Amino acid sequence: MYKPKSERDPIGAAVTAGLGAGVATSFAVSQGQSPWVALGITAFSVIVAMLCDRAGLV
Repeated sequence: MYKPKSERDPIGAAVTAGLGAGVATSFAVSQGQSPWVALGITAFSVIVAMLCDRAGLV
């Protein structure tokens, strides 16, 4: 009934998280935020999303 293990591959989860975070951070860069800060935010959100995916939280 409940499967804690994710059946998605980690590359797919990373790409999905990166695209989602990339949209928000690209808007922030267009508003004047530093591109390096935006890349750091994107990388952090990808890592958190992959950890949540592996833990079966999403």
